[in-house]
Amino acid sequence: MSKPWETYQQVVVETYKAKKHGKSSLIHVRPIKGQPFPPTMDVECSRSMRKNHPIGTKFRIYAKETDREGGKPFLYSHFNWPYEVVDR
Repeated sequence: MSKPWETYQQVVVETYKAKKHGKSSLIHVRPIKGQPFPPTMDVECSRSMRKNHPIGTKFRIYAKETDREGGKPFLYSHFNWPYEVVDR
């Protein structure tokens, strides 16, 4: 059986508390330093992953870069895909 996330890149990301509440959540996600993507890049991923773990938790997710909404590029990972907790 094919797993759609296998064609995406594995990236280590972390949750952080946003300084401004301009989006749907105060808990945001960004790539950690040393990844192929800058820590300034937004990550769209599972809301439950963000809410069920303390802020600062690091995760390994499957993601790809996209600008599908016509704005600046961001990383996308489907909300229902598996993830791994790397560090709390």
